[in-house]
Amino acid sequence: MGRGARGPSMHDVAAMAGVSHQTVSRVLNGFEGIRPETRERVLAAIDRLGYRRNLAARSLATGRTGVVGVLAPDNPTYGATSGLYGVEHAVREAGLQPLITTTSGLPESVESALEFLYGRAAEALVIMAPTRSVLEVHDRMGTEVPTAYLLTGAERGRWSVCTDQAKGAELAMQALLDAGHTAIQHVRGPLDSTEAQLRSDAYSRFMAQHSLARLPILEGDWSPQSGFDAYLRLDPRATAVFCANDQMAIGVIHAAYVGGRWVPDDLSVVGFDDIPEAAHTLPPLTTVRQDFRGVGSLAVSLLTAALDGEEPPVVEPLMPELIARDSVGPPGERKRSW
Repeated sequence: MGRGARGPSMHDVAAMAGVSHQTVSRVLNGFEGIRPETRERVLAAIDRLGYRRNLAARSLATGRTGVVGVLAPDNPTYGATSGLYGVEHAVREAGLQPLITTTSGLPESVESALEFLYGRAAEALVIMAPTRSVLEVHDRMGTEVPTAYLLTGAERGRWSVCTDQAKGAELAMQALLDAGHTAIQHVRGPLDSTEAQLRSDAYSRFMAQHSLARLPILEGDWSPQSGFDAYLRLDPRATAVFCANDQMAIGVIHAAYVGGRWVPDDLSVVGFDDIPEAAHTLPPLTTVRQDFRGVGSLAVSLLTAALDGEEPPVVEPLMPELIARDSVGPPGERKRSW
């Protein structure tokens, strides 16, 4: 097709299938009462011509855009990116169109991103808000469309969709305690991260509940380098480290090796997320797995119910899973096996 040539239209599909353009529209919109052989002819013509429906025309005809706006953070951490993929997949599976934009989290960036989505008639929103500042701007601007929230824990009540962050941290800590560790230090995520705070609070509660002395909490920024740097500040009493994500755990393992210590012989390490690389570190990393695709599906189920005029389902936080590998062992007893 040359420059300026138009794509196939609904009328072209109708002509090839030998039906009216109204029939093509009914097939596209899933109306009942169309004979199977007619539906098959229309679908075959759509496939042969490579027809793509015009969303603007659909909006004029139905009063609906079918667009779900997604506001995502612009930092490419594994958790945020995986959550975004899960949402996009679920939106498409629901027969809707995702419209994704990113924000730095600064108020002016969030406001601009939301105005972009509102200006394109999004029928529903998914707000991925790793920091409270995103929620504050969203609340100030207001919205009249159904909105689901990710990366916020359960803060937004029935419209929040999440993995139970506190439970995940407890699983990580219990694995270390079961291995015999009592001097456990925590490398947390950024101070403005909601999920990092939830994991850090769970660490502190766990240490208090088991009457263990809480070692100083070290701040990271989710990156391997920040984990490496945190290792250099470890309390000398620490025999184990719970890292708030896998990338920082990888940095800790690297720094330990550079410093002449072996994991888990001299130091046990647990991460969070179960990134693909976690199974291939040396040693393979014990971590907590989150179901990112499941979170995306639940978020979209809330929105589709609301758009269909139904009562949104009650969703509970998804349960994380401990993935036990080789980075945890008894303090000072295990010999290297890799």
